[in-house]
Amino acid sequence: MKSLQNQVVLVTGATRGIGKGIAIGLGEAGATVYITGRTLGNEETPSQTGTLLETKTAVEEAGGICIPVQVDHSDDEQIKQLFTQIEQEQNGQLDLLVNNVFAGVQPLAQASGTPFWQHDPSLWDAVNQVGLRSHYVSSIFAARLMSKRKQGLICTISSWGGMSYIFGAAYGVGKAGCDRLAADMAVELKSENITSVSLWPGIVGTEQISQLIQESNSENPTLRDRYNWESPLFVGRVIAAFVAQPNPLKLTGKVQIVAELAKRYKVVDQEGKRPASLRSLKFILPSALPFLRQYAWLIPDLKVPWFLLLWKVLPSPKI
Repeated sequence: MKSLQNQVVLVTGATRGIGKGIAIGLGEAGATVYITGRTLGNEETPSQTGTLLETKTAVEEAGGICIPVQVDHSDDEQIKQLFTQIEQEQNGQLDLLVNNVFAGVQPLAQASGTPFWQHDPSLWDAVNQVGLRSHYVSSIFAARLMSKRKQGLICTISSWGGMSYIFGAAYGVGKAGCDRLAADMAVELKSENITSVSLWPGIVGTEQISQLIQESNSENPTLRDRYNWESPLFVGRVIAAFVAQPNPLKLTGKVQIVAELAKRYKVVDQEGKRPASLRSLKFILPSALPFLRQYAWLIPDLKVPWFLLLWKVLPSPKI
């Protein structure tokens, strides 16, 4: 069922990982999907994994229409031109913006294991320029289009790092900023009938995470079992289901958790599974008490209140 037929959507940073999965999930629902990234094809950087053309092929195979646009999201003028192109080609229609692009993976990997004061202040910009700041810029131009039609959804991909320490100070503040950005934009966009939410995926099995966990398994074969994986496509399917809801505005301004939306909208992953939320007893108890893993299916999928979360039960990820 093509629930997003005739919908125009934009996913920033969609050459690989979560962004690629989101684009495929939206294409699967029948949307016309604009995608951005810095690499168009392998001929530009043969060693680069993931390109716009590869994502375009995957989206079209899933049943969508895909329009790749090369954009460096550190350049405001390129972002502006992107939205001008969408406005001209789609008669001003833009139904969904997914703020996903993020250029901080390598800087965070290089800084891993050392405190913030041992790094140049430029680490902040490397983590948050193409991320928090570029989300703000894209949201400006998206809101200008959406407000003319008095409808739309801006979905900002954030993470649990906005609440609990994960990859360092620059990362955590950036993700908390994403959550606050989504919440405050919601206040100003509500009169325009535009929804703004912050979306928290769980532990997503991206290409890079899969490789890291595979390497970790060589030393600890049970480590992978601790990860309640979501696929990138699962995130896309959940967003597609959310966009298709008759009144998404009732959830505006709030943090939305992918696994919990999936349960609400009956969305499953590509293998027919539905991963549990990282704040559910079904995930927390087996993580804290490994002997319970074989009985996880018996544990109720109950959400733990935020203030009771014991984040130390989660494995400390490293990039």
